[in-house]
Amino acid sequence: MFKTTMLSPSSVDGMSPTFDAIGLAVADMATSLKFYRRLGLDIPAESDHGPHAEATLPGGIRLMFDAQPDSAGPKNGPSLAFLCEHASEVDKVYADLSDAGYVTTRAPWDAEWGQRYAVLKDPDGYQVELFAWLPKS
Repeated sequence: MFKTTMLSPSSVDGMSPTFDAIGLAVADMATSLKFYRRLGLDIPAESDHGPHAEATLPGGIRLMFDAQPDSAGPKNGPSLAFLCEHASEVDKVYADLSDAGYVTTRAPWDAEWGQRYAVLKDPDGYQVELFAWLPKS
């Protein structure tokens, strides 16, 4: 379903798989990539019209996008969480995406577990969470 690269034989022989990628099926590649670029991902513009795109996240994990117009969107699927540097950044990014017309699920709030949190949907309906640690009181 998703384009992946082969693990080296030593990884398989040594029974030490390494988590490498998260794959999302998307209905409209350009629309989805525009959303994730607003969240700071570096995705080449030429990917907008291809069947596959990916961005390497901090730490080396890849976020992959595959154009599958007939089967895109979550089926009780994953959520993606983006760490913001400060609580005010959660509010700012949430407002930017909301003002741009993206679907919001829950406005920013101070969660009982010590984080500023907000929840939106990407263009394919995947849940996207924004969070930042609150200062300890």
